[in-house]
Amino acid sequence: MKIKNIAIIAHVDHGKTTLVNSLLASSGTFRENEAVQDRMLDSNAIERERGITILAKTTSIHYKGAKINIVDTPGHADFGGEVERIMRMVDGCLLLVDAYEGTMPQTRFVLKQALENRIKPIVVINKVDRPHADVKKAVDEVLDLFIELGADDAQLDFPVCYVSALNNTSSLSPKIEDQKPGMTPLLDLILNEIPDPECSEGPFQWQAALLDYNDFVGRIGIGTIRRGRVKLGDTLTDVRPDGSTKNFKAMKIYTFYGMKREEVNEAEPGDIIGIAGLPDIGVSDTVCGDGYISPLPPLRVDEPTLQMEFGTNSSPLRGQDGKFVTARLIEERLFKETQKDVSLRYQRLANREAWLVSGRGELHLGVLIENMRREGYELEVSKPQVILRVIDGVKCEPYEDLRIDVPNEFVGDIMTTLGDRGAELLDLQDDGNNSTLTYIIPSRGLLGFVSNFLTMTKGYGIINHTFKEYRPLYSKEVGERQIGVLVSTDKGMATAYALEKVEEHGTMFITPGETCYEGMIVGEHRYPNDLAVNCTMSKPMTNVRSSTKDTTVVLKTPRKMTLEACLDYINLDELVEITPNAIRMRKRILDTSERKKYDAHKKAEKNN
Repeated sequence: MKIKNIAIIAHVDHGKTTLVNSLLASSGTFRENEAVQDRMLDSNAIERERGITILAKTTSIHYKGAKINIVDTPGHADFGGEVERIMRMVDGCLLLVDAYEGTMPQTRFVLKQALENRIKPIVVINKVDRPHADVKKAVDEVLDLFIELGADDAQLDFPVCYVSALNNTSSLSPKIEDQKPGMTPLLDLILNEIPDPECSEGPFQWQAALLDYNDFVGRIGIGTIRRGRVKLGDTLTDVRPDGSTKNFKAMKIYTFYGMKREEVNEAEPGDIIGIAGLPDIGVSDTVCGDGYISPLPPLRVDEPTLQMEFGTNSSPLRGQDGKFVTARLIEERLFKETQKDVSLRYQRLANREAWLVSGRGELHLGVLIENMRREGYELEVSKPQVILRVIDGVKCEPYEDLRIDVPNEFVGDIMTTLGDRGAELLDLQDDGNNSTLTYIIPSRGLLGFVSNFLTMTKGYGIINHTFKEYRPLYSKEVGERQIGVLVSTDKGMATAYALEKVEEHGTMFITPGETCYEGMIVGEHRYPNDLAVNCTMSKPMTNVRSSTKDTTVVLKTPRKMTLEACLDYINLDELVEITPNAIRMRKRILDTSERKKYDAHKKAEKNN
């Protein structure tokens, strides 16, 4: 059977997963009476809620006697490490661009990976039916981007297809009236334009580019067969990047069709398959036929740039909400996650029920925490911190390319805030109503910035950032919250009577009836220092009648803090307590008097 291997790459929210839906539907992969879910490849609940792809997924369709393997790739920078590896699995890509937004920073990143790997692109202009969409401008921007990234003449001659993935219509013409139901023009382009896989007959050769995990068979490596065939039960040799080898039997062989991972007895050259049988198979390992060792060039795995401390819940409310609260269960869950996520690392901290967990960014780690919370785990986590490296004897930290699109009225505040965070302005473009600012900024300068950014721009700003390189450590301290917090001094139920007095000092995070404890952060102080407050005090009961006894206490609406907002908000001396039904911020030292002694000692050290 003829095989075509393609990836779908684009910026966040440009419609990759919706397009895969339309391709599956147009190819007849599903029965007419089969229920088809929107954005099927976004199977994770968080993916569906946020409208982003977090985990790279593989599927395939059969069209005109050919098998088309499709890899839906993450569009967010935190998961961009998978994009580069996926480029080594495929021979072509669909570069999806929003007809209204045009090319965006993440489009640049994934296209650069494709061009460097000599991947044949088909440009797909999506959302052509969107109001104010400018199809011609979008194509021109793509052409400019190709030229800017150094594409050769062959790459500049890219085919273009115009689609509305949501409405399942497509055309080779940019005119809206030429749109026809189905994705036949795009499927024909894939068959005619995408090269066949670079593969051959002979001794088996295959490289793991992605990992999956199954409780029954353990790790599953996913990659493209570059040479030969493999059968169930074959003895194979795993060649590690360091040159060491290990023999194992192919316990399971998987291919992908529609929404299913299917077990097969044999796979042919050029197909994308999963192999199980080696518990510690890793990304970049080459698997060869027994006695035919010929490793493929190693794949690059993005190193973590951010780390945070995970610990067992130590608050007074420990164990009242979650099912999994012990160190053993949390460590088992972290181990399971690292079996399929090669950009994630963890190590146990000595003499403590805590682990240092490293990942690619705040979203990367935040998604792991949110998944654990929904599964019933209780834990506490610290503020994310960047991972420093020593390069040529110099201490260095990660820097990122930052692009911001905002209405002109907010530009001054944004520039002032970013300047205080160590950002260097590279470019400023003004189209009259909106401005595009391009910066390079230390990664720690972005910690806590996103939630502030949304508030500063009233939700109208767009922010994108991608890792650039390591540079010498920026001299100033950035990323710490400058405003103080309101900290509870007592354990119990918050009362309206107490909160009425406390909210005079700032903004509350809790409502009457919520349980609080000593050391828990209950609000934001209006001044830079922390303030200890009593939220559980009840109104004194006397035998004197009051003319105001029936007055209803009216409180301001508290600020709702999401998990990401809490991780952005806390300082180094604070933690986020996470349970299945609650997210609370707290001080590391809960005891009020002990904390005051510690703060005084720290201040004295700083002044000296």
